[in-house]
Amino acid sequence: MQCSQSLPGNISGTPGQRRSTWLVTPASAPGRFEAAVESGSDVALLDLEDSVPTDGKNAARAAVIGCLSQSRGSVGSGDTVLGVRLNAPGTVHGLRDLVAIAESRARPAVLVVPKVESARDVEIVAKIIDAGDGQRRVWALIETPLGIQRLDAILQTPVLAGVLFGAADYAAAAQCRLNSRALWHPRSVLAAGAAAAGLPAIDSPYFDLLDADGLRREADEAAELGYLGKVAIHPRQLPVIEESFRPTAQELATARAVVAAADAADGEITTVDGHMVGPPLIAAARALTARAGAVTASTTLTEARSE
Repeated sequence: MQCSQSLPGNISGTPGQRRSTWLVTPASAPGRFEAAVESGSDVALLDLEDSVPTDGKNAARAAVIGCLSQSRGSVGSGDTVLGVRLNAPGTVHGLRDLVAIAESRARPAVLVVPKVESARDVEIVAKIIDAGDGQRRVWALIETPLGIQRLDAILQTPVLAGVLFGAADYAAAAQCRLNSRALWHPRSVLAAGAAAAGLPAIDSPYFDLLDADGLRREADEAAELGYLGKVAIHPRQLPVIEESFRPTAQELATARAVVAAADAADGEITTVDGHMVGPPLIAAARALTARAGAVTASTTLTEARSE
């Protein structure tokens, strides 16, 4: 196993940070860890849950702890950070995962908790793995109808860093089809709820590795709904996802023109290319340029919340 590079501190819930691409890698395949952190994804997520068979979970856990224990500082050649998806905390292996991470004193930048259906699920995990650094690193994976019903309470958990949608488990629990139309409602509810709470939302993987057009279509839909990124199950999906969540040159140029006009107007209604520009459009333009790294996210949040 190669995981000798080091971890960063944390991915915060700030919408201005670029965390669009998440590459999930089975924790039962430690030989892939180095490739994952060198893939160029924003988050390299080591999965202890669905991708690991029951009889392999102990070995996978040991591999992840070994990787975390070796790591201190930044991961990969770029801005990739290392994350871990636990087994559900209400299971034996979920408890073992938590104990192992707590005892190792190594903390991943991202800790994904599956099957979250209450705020308590998040609070328990955060308390057990608290590193004493005040960082928010726990992400809730919402993948059941009950999780959607209790979403408001979950999103109000102070320790929460963000949320992810789990399409496959949701479809199984709801006994609906695993397609865009069937899952439009929970995906929309999750994106809107996360935005209201000021937290980032990440969309579920697209499972057909041979269907690049389907991936692009679903990633575009997620971006339109307000998701800030999407999980990939193979490195070949990363460029498509990155493109969907990256503003086009025209969109960025228009947004910058709106921001410049708003700054020059000093709070007054103004126009850009013949279109009236008021506070909602200005807030949206600032949000887009913030995601592109052009301005700080704090300006975006302050302006958006003043509406």
